[in-house]
Amino acid sequence: MHVQILLRRDQVRHWHHDLVAALDARSEVDAVTVAWVTGSRDPDPRLERLLRADRVLHRLPAGRWAGVAPGLLDARGTNGDAAPDVTLDLVEAGRHDGVRTLGLTFDGHPGDDALLAALTAGRLPVVAVVDRADGRTVASGRPGSELPGLLPRALDDVLAGVVTIIVAAVTDRGVRVDGATNGTAANDAVQSWPRRVATTTAHAGIHGLYRRLYRAPHWRVGWRFVDEGADDVLDLGTVTTTPWNRLPDDGYHFYADPFPLLHDGRHHLFVEDFDHRVGRGVVSVVEMTPEGPTGTPYPVLERPYHLSYPWVGEDEGELWMIPESSAAGTLELYRAVAYPDRWEHVATLLEGAEISDATPFHHDGRWWMTATVRHGGSFSDTLHLWHADRLRGPWTPHAANPVLVDIATARPAGRVVERDGRLLRPVQDGRTGYGAALALAEITRLDDTAFEQRHVASLAPGGTWGGSRLHTLNRAGRLECIDGSARSPRIRRRPAAERT
Repeated sequence: MHVQILLRRDQVRHWHHDLVAALDARSEVDAVTVAWVTGSRDPDPRLERLLRADRVLHRLPAGRWAGVAPGLLDARGTNGDAAPDVTLDLVEAGRHDGVRTLGLTFDGHPGDDALLAALTAGRLPVVAVVDRADGRTVASGRPGSELPGLLPRALDDVLAGVVTIIVAAVTDRGVRVDGATNGTAANDAVQSWPRRVATTTAHAGIHGLYRRLYRAPHWRVGWRFVDEGADDVLDLGTVTTTPWNRLPDDGYHFYADPFPLLHDGRHHLFVEDFDHRVGRGVVSVVEMTPEGPTGTPYPVLERPYHLSYPWVGEDEGELWMIPESSAAGTLELYRAVAYPDRWEHVATLLEGAEISDATPFHHDGRWWMTATVRHGGSFSDTLHLWHADRLRGPWTPHAANPVLVDIATARPAGRVVERDGRLLRPVQDGRTGYGAALALAEITRLDDTAFEQRHVASLAPGGTWGGSRLHTLNRAGRLECIDGSARSPRIRRRPAAERT
């Protein structure tokens, strides 16, 4: 396949080079060429000024938006006499030349201005690759950022997702996201440069003051025992109407990513145990009863790198753990040799990628696994699948990877559950920031060639679960757990009994 990209010489950006490299890496693509065009619309200078102001204020590099010399792409100018099979029009040139031409829209509107305006308004837009001949959407997604309110960082992360979506469109792996747009117009009111600087300066000051007064982020775990026959969160579609107990911490540690497991009639709760003083997480465990934890969570798995999201489960009569170890670029399998205290490394299932929140589940006679894989931008927006006959592998990547690009529904947030013949997966909704909210998605198609899901419910903190975030949902036996944010003052008042 010969792919031609239409660009302006005076508007070549770093992400265009990333796109060329990503297309070059695909076996379906034989050649990538660049055609220089003129006459397309210049970007709105107000948006460029806002972007520069935010970069200066937060001392951030230009990243993928940075302009680069066009000479690096001059060698891409020809492919002999071969006509392109596909043209990517990235500058709204309006050229077709009888060749299939694809363009980009952001929330349904073309042009870089639509992208920058959405991000300036605090919104992560739906990105669509459309066929210029009939307006049909070939691929779409909602790339994200862990810091959507920080314009330069959000732009850099979203552009990485744009590359992923374009490559999927060109190679006929048409990823899709529910909804054509976010329901907002492209002509968002653009703040004036002084107002934007004032707003971002104030936010930066408030954020800096908060971090001086509190340890952040600081997560907390909520738990409850569900009575036999009573509704749980999957039934209720909310966490705000039933009471939750909090797993206590000492302020220096936080607990997150709760994974309960029922074994031999006893409930154990595995958590990420993060020590602010060390800056790294380990996996800890505590036994739980309806009266509460039997003690303080204690470490059962430590590595020289950060561990979190300790998925635990049973297969072939043994107990297994797959914690997140994205900091090491691996996904590792551990087996219990003295449950729940001792675990041994059995295999490295995957390596060479930043894999987040791997969640295996058994369905139709085989193992499947969901996880998000970082493609240079967000850790949370690009969903990959694998399948295997045994939990210990080998694991085979899904033929359509990545199967989804969506900051609202891609990243796993707990075990996949089969309920009344339906496969339900808790997912993170990170549109307003990392760990901000949850959603429930139903897997409607899962086979060797395709993956599809539909949004079932949105879950947000509030009511009986206060705070500003909701991050994980899991249940084993009667024990149901969630997690979210909490405040941890750096200066803690000692109990009266300890004061002199």
